[in-house]
Amino acid sequence: MSDTRFRDSARYWRTPLLPGADLLTAEYHDHEFTPHWHDAYTIPVIEAGAEGYRYLGSDYVAEAGSVPIINPGELHTGAKAIEAGWRYRVLYAPVDFLHALAGDVAGGSQPLPWFEPGVIRDPDLARRLAHAHRLLEADTDPLAAETAMLDALSTLLVRYSRSQSKPWQASADDARVTIMKERLLGDLTEPLPLAELAHTVGLSPFHTARLFTQTTGLAPHAWRNQVRLQRALAPLRAGVSVTEVAAASGFTDQSHFTRHFRRMFGVPPGRWQSA
Repeated sequence: MSDTRFRDSARYWRTPLLPGADLLTAEYHDHEFTPHWHDAYTIPVIEAGAEGYRYLGSDYVAEAGSVPIINPGELHTGAKAIEAGWRYRVLYAPVDFLHALAGDVAGGSQPLPWFEPGVIRDPDLARRLAHAHRLLEADTDPLAAETAMLDALSTLLVRYSRSQSKPWQASADDARVTIMKERLLGDLTEPLPLAELAHTVGLSPFHTARLFTQTTGLAPHAWRNQVRLQRALAPLRAGVSVTEVAAASGFTDQSHFTRHFRRMFGVPPGRWQSA
């Protein structure tokens, strides 16, 4: 590829052909995504350059023509893997939509789709996903765009979807983390001292922070901010002002909200909203 470096430029947008989804067309050089998660399936196609990311305890490099898919709710990062940076297209597919599509493809009820960690290197799949993404962005032929989208996503499901085979068994520590999460979610605008969070689970502040961080991958305050950002998306879509959303989400001020939003989504909330 050319030695010309990419610039930090991102465009979020939406389509009525896939309600609830967000789509991103972007290139990055200097931007680094802090550890975060999405409520949707993150389905990127790297068009040029290379992205490095950390996911489920391992580091990966996704080069041009690859699909570094991320399951919903899973913590991950993102940054350039080569000096030039990277350019990609991303579809954030709603969980309910992909689950229903899996049932349609299989002709019956299916478990929630799950994709093994790692970079998918499948040129045919990458071509289908990129083609569908371009048609959705062009918005000139809804029939062709929706057909291409269903073709790409069904191909992804048939070739790479798995289900989690090992049932999850709760432990005493899992129960404590669940209680902590419920307390953190109780009122997102309420200042919550670590000592008070620790009191709810009968641990010292030190052990509370360590247990929560080891279990979720984020410190309690960082996890809470991730939830605040996810919950801010709906009012932003509805046209509520950034200032109001920042206050209602529990951020100290608009600049605090904007800084965290950009680190997670790659664009300021105002630009994301204008999409």
